[in-house]
Amino acid sequence: MFTLAEVASLNDIQPTYRILKPWWDVFMDYLAVVMLMVAIFAGTMQLTKDQVVCLPVLQSTVNSKAQPSTSGKADFTTVETTTGQGEDASMRTVSFGNAPTVTPDIPLSRATSSQYQPTESGQEVKKEQKDSSGRKTNLDFQQYVFINQMCYHLALPWYSKYFPYLVLIHTIILIVSSNFWFKYPKTCSKIEHFVSILGKCFESPWTTKALSETACEDSEENKQRLTGAQSLPKYVSTSSDEGSPSASTPMITKSGFKFSADKPMIEVPSVTILDKKDGEQAKALFEKVRKFRAHVEDSDLIYKLYVGQTVIKTVKFIFILCYTANFVNTISFEHICNPKVEHLIGYTQFECTHNMAYMLKKLLISYISLICVYGFICLYTLFWLFRIPLKEYSFEKVREESSFSDIPDVKNDFAFLLHMVDQYDQLYSKRFGVFLSEVSENKLREISLNHEWTFEKLRQHVSRNAQDKQELHLFMLSGVPDAVFDLTDLEVLKLELIPEAKIPAKISQMTNLQELHLCHCPAKVEQTAFSFLRDHLRCLHVKFTDVAEIPAWVYLLKTLRELYLIGNLNSENNKMIGLDSLRELRHLKILHVKSNLTKIPPNITDVAPHLTKLVIHNDGTKLVVLNSLKKMTNVAELELQNCELERIPHAIFSLSNLQELDLKSNSIRTIEEIISFQHLKRLTCLKLWHNKIVSIPSSITHIKNLESLYLSNNKLESLPAAVFGLQKLRCLDVSYNSIALIPVEIGLLQNLQHFHITGNKVDVLPKQLFKCVKLRTLCLGQNCITSIPDKVSQLLQLTHLELKGNCLDRLPATLGQCQLLRKNGLLVEDHLFDALPPEVKEVLNQDTSIPFANGI
Repeated sequence: MFTLAEVASLNDIQPTYRILKPWWDVFMDYLAVVMLMVAIFAGTMQLTKDQVVCLPVLQSTVNSKAQPSTSGKADFTTVETTTGQGEDASMRTVSFGNAPTVTPDIPLSRATSSQYQPTESGQEVKKEQKDSSGRKTNLDFQQYVFINQMCYHLALPWYSKYFPYLVLIHTIILIVSSNFWFKYPKTCSKIEHFVSILGKCFESPWTTKALSETACEDSEENKQRLTGAQSLPKYVSTSSDEGSPSASTPMITKSGFKFSADKPMIEVPSVTILDKKDGEQAKALFEKVRKFRAHVEDSDLIYKLYVGQTVIKTVKFIFILCYTANFVNTISFEHICNPKVEHLIGYTQFECTHNMAYMLKKLLISYISLICVYGFICLYTLFWLFRIPLKEYSFEKVREESSFSDIPDVKNDFAFLLHMVDQYDQLYSKRFGVFLSEVSENKLREISLNHEWTFEKLRQHVSRNAQDKQELHLFMLSGVPDAVFDLTDLEVLKLELIPEAKIPAKISQMTNLQELHLCHCPAKVEQTAFSFLRDHLRCLHVKFTDVAEIPAWVYLLKTLRELYLIGNLNSENNKMIGLDSLRELRHLKILHVKSNLTKIPPNITDVAPHLTKLVIHNDGTKLVVLNSLKKMTNVAELELQNCELERIPHAIFSLSNLQELDLKSNSIRTIEEIISFQHLKRLTCLKLWHNKIVSIPSSITHIKNLESLYLSNNKLESLPAAVFGLQKLRCLDVSYNSIALIPVEIGLLQNLQHFHITGNKVDVLPKQLFKCVKLRTLCLGQNCITSIPDKVSQLLQLTHLELKGNCLDRLPATLGQCQLLRKNGLLVEDHLFDALPPEVKEVLNQDTSIPFANGI
């Protein structure tokens, strides 16, 4: 059996949700708990004490019942009956009132003889009547137990047996109906978010400050009225965004100060600076409230669900009341049972008593009273729901009492939640309205931003980046602090997720600024600031969601050298780039586009004559049209990564000045066109890694000037001898393929400095490999190599050797003759290293000041 606490837990809600429970919901919750107690008490009594006691009704008793007693007293009466043919047989029936009770106190033999043997004299009959204590039934204990159980199920009304369980089920349904809107996922998330925001708004120091200033302004106005001022002072807003004020309306400026037209005096409020944590919390709350409003006002699901659950509770109340009232009179103490087991017992009819009848009847009446109260409250709730439009909420009263006249009215679920909060405490809605006002938000920004981000704090955030430049990264601020422009030695400025970023004329002080990052930050620039950026900015990174977010002034930076564009530039938006041509970027050398292009934007050709590096990183979208590449005759580096290319584009073969080509992460299967690279005399680096290349054509030997070849993460099974005809090759990377053999021709690569063949199926190292005496990096890991030749000692310039993941039993002792190799450059299992001779380990453990590079 479960406890009351376990069932009552269904009625538990988070304590913070209590502000959304009006008095009627709270009262119904308590009524539900009381009904639970009634159900569990009745169920417990029924399980522990409920029973039926039955006695057989003899035929003589039935006949005697035809003559009811008139005394009406609870005394014992004796009824004599005569049976047989002329013979007297006396039996005594003891009854309590009108209900006869047969008491089997005399042994069965005596009862039988007294019943069937005729009496010889009246004295004997009187003596037997005096000694007898009841009628004999000829039933033993097991028969009584049997008939009691039979009659419990047959004679008792079903409601008497299942009343506690019905009450428990009905109460659980009512509890679930009352709190379903707190549990349903689509409403619970909104309610939880709303309560969280509401609590933070109520406790925010900014709310107290804003309302306090409003009270101060009201006091000032009342004072002016009492002094009989002839005219009200005119307040001028310092922000053009707020519009021009009227002559009689006081305006709160964004900075939190009030400027009088007659007396240019600054009135400083009592609290002008918020704590850093409080200011950040208030700014975050404005954003949360804005997003929550946009999310919740779109639907009225919470309102409909609350109305629906109230209707369900009302219908449930009517249903319970209608059928329960009919069963009040069916609960009785006495019952007649006809079990039809005469062949087992010998009697056809029994009279039974139900010991819990009076208790169940009282509990049922109590339950009906509770359910009636519950139902009337449900009817009142429905009246309240439809009396006023709860899907609209006006802050008119708050607007009248405060200076925040721009607090908007809300609708749908947002309005309904505020109406529910008003039933708890209207102060919550008043304080919440402060965070719906744009005037309040602007005021907060002006007051807190510059106080929180002082020059000293900004100086602490300045760091050195990988290029050893002084860099400042500002993330998710309400604006750009004024102190930023006092950092005159700053070289790199990153602004990320600052939607209201404004670059003032003070930026002209930052004479060392050369690089600017705008990450989802459509910055606005003053004219003086633009003139400075146009003449001094060298590198610009713009990250955006839509191309329209790119500021228009970006396309007018004449001295810009590097431009990085990261964002959505699909085929539908490609035409939008043409709105602002790149023609003005006359000194642009590097253009990096990370997007989802299907073709190279045509206006990139505006900077084609002087562009030296073009990088296009797609997100897997297939790049189809590449004809614009032919116009980029001066491009020296070209990267087309993740563009779903299946072959090497023919337009590349027209780039006569191309020095480095990177086609990483495409779908290239064959490179037969590689012979056309022989016309690219300056090509020194070819990167075809992370593709699906199966074989290398022999025509690769025509690329005479090739110095670096990257073919890792392909499907190569062998290395053709033509590869080793590239005499200028310094770096060869064929890692993570299926190569099983290193050709002996590798010894021809006398200029080879970096060789990577990790993750293949090589089992034997040719001795010719160690003729490449200029090798500095040798990666042989994750293969099937069983031994390392002693000739490894010929690699005197070796600084990095990877052997981990092979089948080696030992390492050659000649490793100690590799003069530049140290332990930190040797990647091998620990047990192999420990097995080396002590003198070799001592050499490898020596410190060296000579740096090494792996060339990757």
